[in-house]
Amino acid sequence: MKKILIANRGEIAVRVIKTCRKMGISTVAIYSEADRDSKHVQLADEAFCVGPAPSAESYLQAEKIIQICKENQVDGVHPGYGFLSENAGFVRAVTNAGITFIGPSPEAIDLMGSKIASKQAVEKYGVPLVPGINHAVEDIVEAEDVANQIGYPVLVKASAGGGGKGMRIVHDPKDLESQMRTAQSEAQSAFGDRSVFIEKFVTKPRHIEIQLIADNHGSVVYLLERECSIQRRHQKLVEEAPSAVLTDALRQEMGEAAVNVAKACNYSGAGTVEFLLDADHKFYFLEMNTRLQVEHPVTELITGLDLVAEQIKVARNEKLNYVQDDIKAHGHAIELRLTAEEPENDFVPAVGSIDVYHPPQHDWVRLDDFVYEGYEIPIYYDNMFAKLIVWGKDRTEAIQRMIIACNEFTIEGVPNTLDFGRFVMQHPKFVDGDFDTNFIAQYYTPEGRAEQDADINKAAALFTYLEFNEHKEVVIAKHTSDAWKKRAE
Repeated sequence: MKKILIANRGEIAVRVIKTCRKMGISTVAIYSEADRDSKHVQLADEAFCVGPAPSAESYLQAEKIIQICKENQVDGVHPGYGFLSENAGFVRAVTNAGITFIGPSPEAIDLMGSKIASKQAVEKYGVPLVPGINHAVEDIVEAEDVANQIGYPVLVKASAGGGGKGMRIVHDPKDLESQMRTAQSEAQSAFGDRSVFIEKFVTKPRHIEIQLIADNHGSVVYLLERECSIQRRHQKLVEEAPSAVLTDALRQEMGEAAVNVAKACNYSGAGTVEFLLDADHKFYFLEMNTRLQVEHPVTELITGLDLVAEQIKVARNEKLNYVQDDIKAHGHAIELRLTAEEPENDFVPAVGSIDVYHPPQHDWVRLDDFVYEGYEIPIYYDNMFAKLIVWGKDRTEAIQRMIIACNEFTIEGVPNTLDFGRFVMQHPKFVDGDFDTNFIAQYYTPEGRAEQDADINKAAALFTYLEFNEHKEVVIAKHTSDAWKKRAE
């Protein structure tokens, strides 16, 4: 494989280009008219415009992308994530054109792309499922019967797609029919498929996912887990590896369950199996993402593997050169997604120019981005413009380093999630590992932010006082409910 086209944009396109360079592989970028000045266009060996700004007229133009491949002797296509990455029709078209798709088979994508079909498939392998039904429900009487059997609250969920679309939580039986119809309508609009199913809503879930890599020769290895519970609108903002709550035994159990999911669809390449973990540490299969994940860097930092390189090797029909016992966690990594939005205003998306962009410079910081000073954030695409990732020898050090990185990172011109990341890192519940997917709703409130600001101001004043009085050591309580403490020699 001598030349790879990246059928994507932004930071993931830059990420793939960097690995291809290390492997001596030429790269071809595609771009919309809005992305003409994007970093991935500048870094690629060749670049071709695929259309106007809207993704439907550019990055989703499968035929045009394949034609570029044919005209420029492209050997492989890396889809990144989003856009066409989980489009089985695109995979078939690429393969039929004699080009290698760097990812799983279209059959695996089809099977795992349906939440109903995937649940039916993995159930045969003994993978735990959330109580509910594993077939589409249309009849409200059947829906009411199921909901009554498993108990409220329930989750009405679209079979296709993701990102929180076509999903409704129902607490009261009288709201079931209206919420079900709303979910069906939203699913039809977003995915062209109105199918929904019903399952028990886990009230205090943690979102734990297992990274997999599988070759074409029957080997499947799980690359430990990622904690992805800090979310807004069912979309992740902070991820870390490993999780603070998994025991070695539970980690192995979840990892082996993930391997069985891969076997259920004859998986090949890099993929991620997502689970819900309840308050009693029981886990349930949620879905499989048949592509690289946004948060893959935290796995890379603790395992030492380059997942993009592993994808390419598998696509070249190479065997994995490691087994499960070779995979060990070294240290701890945390990722903060930097998005153009207003966290204090219910995370409303924003656009604008990045006027100042000064990232932190440390050997324990990794920054995956595609922007620079003067870059104009376009309105047409996802608003994530960078990922700030840190590594530490343990979770405590990683948290401290993320705070330092957030403090040293200067971004001006567009509202962003830097301050939000700092809030999370300093919150006692996050520090203790005692949180779930409700973290933002419970703690990132005006009152919660004001309380943390007051505590930080108090700590700063105390530090200044002690320094002025020549005290040599300051110890500040981790919990806001404790009294502020100080100790001097």
